[in-house]
Amino acid sequence: MTVPPEGPGSQRRPQQQRKQVLLRLDPAVYEALARWAGDELRSANAQIEFLLRKALAEAGRLPRETGPLPRRGRPPRDPEP
Repeated sequence: MTVPPEGPGSQRRPQQQRKQVLLRLDPAVYEALARWAGDELRSANAQIEFLLRKALAEAGRLPRETGPLPRRGRPPRDPEP
């Protein structure tokens, strides 16, 4: 079992439910997005979120309480009771 490190900067916010959004894209736009995501080792969904967060930050509209992007890969196992 791995225990997350403690100390400054290691505080984790409680896991919030992620919102699901139906997004309709032109097939050519999706293919370009999927290729770009693959080049950066992200899923298309993660690439969309990355780009949206970047655009919000550049526009000064990213809420301060926004948590970090979810970590890639397999989620951590729940600690055994």
